[in-house]
Amino acid sequence: MKLICQGAEANIYLNEKDNTIIKDRIRKTYRITELDNRLRKSRTRSESKLIGKAHNLGILTPKIISTEQDKITMDYIPGKRLKDTLNKENIKTTMTTIGKIIATLHTNNIIHGDLTTSNFIQKEKDIYLIDFGLGSISTSTEKKAVDLHLFEEAMESTHSDLYQPAINSMQAAYKKNYQDSEQVLKRLEQIRKRGRYVKR
Repeated sequence: MKLICQGAEANIYLNEKDNTIIKDRIRKTYRITELDNRLRKSRTRSESKLIGKAHNLGILTPKIISTEQDKITMDYIPGKRLKDTLNKENIKTTMTTIGKIIATLHTNNIIHGDLTTSNFIQKEKDIYLIDFGLGSISTSTEKKAVDLHLFEEAMESTHSDLYQPAINSMQAAYKKNYQDSEQVLKRLEQIRKRGRYVKR
């Protein structure tokens, strides 16, 4: 197996024999072994369920093949990170799609928790959402607004030249496809103001 990504919480391997991805949660030696095992198992199971639920809602995600104690095996998406494909020509259509994806998640109370352009994979004209490791189920307006705020921050840091048209297109699609978008966007503005206050 080939290690393709090493993170704080998990290592990602590509099994080139059967073209699958294995996400292996890392053992934390500073935690009590029993607690560590329980946390890794619950987080692995939770992520697998969230991916499956999103997939069943029509969102393009990797297909789950198996879930073990601390490993998820899923199919490999042979595409490029949106971080590397986003440009002035595709910004409007791409962000409209992303707005629809986030709206579908939030309509069904799925919080992704790490919405960045590194966690969207573009395969030809399709856009896949990956890595639900920080995800959860919640009806919280605050958490949904934080989801959007994280995406805004990611866009600002990696695509500052495309930031405003990107956010405009994403929010337009989000509003159109999520019935409760207005209250989430109002909370988003409050979060922005809190951030500006903290930075002073």
